[in-house]
Amino acid sequence: MLVGLGNPGAEYARTRHNAGFWFIDAFAEQCGARWLLDSRHHAELAKAQLQGERLLLVRPTTFMNRSGQAFSSLSNYFKIAPADVLVAHDELDLSPGTARLKFDGGHGGQNGLRDIMAVLGHGAFHRLRIGIGHPGSKDKVTPWVLGRASVDQEKAIQHAIERSLAVMPQVVKAKLNDAMKQLHSAEPVR
Repeated sequence: MLVGLGNPGAEYARTRHNAGFWFIDAFAEQCGARWLLDSRHHAELAKAQLQGERLLLVRPTTFMNRSGQAFSSLSNYFKIAPADVLVAHDELDLSPGTARLKFDGGHGGQNGLRDIMAVLGHGAFHRLRIGIGHPGSKDKVTPWVLGRASVDQEKAIQHAIERSLAVMPQVVKAKLNDAMKQLHSAEPVR
């Protein structure tokens, strides 16, 4: 299962906080997958195949801070272990143009991850951290994540998403070390 985090609604579509949606939408488009609303699971779903693996793509329809609803509902319904899930999300601690894969760890203040971890009781799932940069001051974080990136920043974020898409065949085949090496050694666009 691949989950992209973001906030629903046109007013949030191009905000930095929706970088997870940007990734999952690009992945769905690359696979020719179609989104269907599944209100029972609080998400839009798409089915895709990559490297012979069947994938469930997820866009929660709740706000970011309620992302755990879709995650737990779908992982329970389809009997998908959290360790077999990749969550794509925006990351303040990485500059635009940088993307990193990781397994487990804390939420780092990211409200979608915080809610998923509260529902699960742990953080033992994979993450694709898409850098959006930090505004420099804690009190500027909310307007920063809910604001639009500059043209150059958005271009850098999109480039990081493209590089992330390129390693997804390795990710779905559980060749995570290879995927990390390729993704983490790529030069970010600035």
